[in-house]
Amino acid sequence: MIYLDNAASTQIHNDVLDSMLPYLKEQYGNPSSIHRYGRLSRKAIEKARKQIASLINADPSEILITSGGTESNNTALRGILKKHTSGQIITSSIEHDAILEPCKKLSEDGFDVIYLPVDKFGMVKLSDLQNHISEKTRIVSIMFGNNEVGTIQPISEIAKICHDHDVVFHTDAVQAVGKVPIDVGKLGVELLSISSHKLYGPKGIGALYVKKDVSIDPMILGGGQEHGLRSGTENVANIVGFGKACELAKTNLSENITHMKNLRDILVQNVLNEIPQVSANGNLEHHLPNNAHFTFLGVNGEDLIIKLDEYGVAASTGSACSVHTQKASHVLQAMGFSHEQITGSLRLTIGIFNDEKEIKQTVDILKKVVEELRAVSPFKEKYSFSKT
Repeated sequence: MIYLDNAASTQIHNDVLDSMLPYLKEQYGNPSSIHRYGRLSRKAIEKARKQIASLINADPSEILITSGGTESNNTALRGILKKHTSGQIITSSIEHDAILEPCKKLSEDGFDVIYLPVDKFGMVKLSDLQNHISEKTRIVSIMFGNNEVGTIQPISEIAKICHDHDVVFHTDAVQAVGKVPIDVGKLGVELLSISSHKLYGPKGIGALYVKKDVSIDPMILGGGQEHGLRSGTENVANIVGFGKACELAKTNLSENITHMKNLRDILVQNVLNEIPQVSANGNLEHHLPNNAHFTFLGVNGEDLIIKLDEYGVAASTGSACSVHTQKASHVLQAMGFSHEQITGSLRLTIGIFNDEKEIKQTVDILKKVVEELRAVSPFKEKYSFSKT
């Protein structure tokens, strides 16, 4: 298989797995215990916390360990809003469901939720934020890089607007951390979500950066772990693996960005050159280095994924988290795509373990599969599928 669904999840790095094994076998103590086994586990957690913090240039005390991006996003929103009974939330129309669903529930609880529109490239307009932010705004949450089309938002500019109005700013950076340089101090964000399995670490673990002067209420109560912000016995092995993944991401960041961007550019150029009636989507100037999103007119995206899988290529139409809802992409709808354009969309996301040979094989397979599907497409009379 050629795996090109790295936005959904990445392969665990061998060095990450090796770092986890001792905490699954020999060093199995509860981190809250005061004996040697417990102390070793606690020490391992604090080392990982430093590794996670270092990747985004935060202080280790600002890292709240969670179960992943979804919990981090929920904690950011609810942790800030728990002390309020009303007010305004500003987010965007292309957020992940881990933001949209909590916002929906918060709206039912009495909060006013503003969904900023995006342009055809998936970019939020700063003027729209300026027009809506007010003394009623409790929190702004705008994602760093979109999980479907890869567009990167102007985070530092958004943060400045929020600061000018004394409003807390959260960004869902699950798709961006480990793929672009991130310095929370320079960006000016108060809250930032991270997920381990998006950067070659284990699933079921993540973090929320919480700036020192920001106060959030805990969502889970009990034994007082994570400085009282998230109770429950820590998953030491996963935390250690997450920390190692962050260390590797920081060490190899520049090299990995160059590698992924080079392969992405080869993929996009060859697809556009060799397959007719196709477009590359998103803001290609402000874009995640590993993301390539296409629309193939006259092709059903789900059929395309099934055929690609038969030929040995793993791909997706968009967020893996939304597959079971069977709904059209809200991201592409917000960008103004027609039903036909949404239906014919495909996301290919590159990882550090992919190589140029795989990318060229994928283009050849994609070209063949698209031709097969278009031969039986009900739209074949509407479009010319041959190069002229």
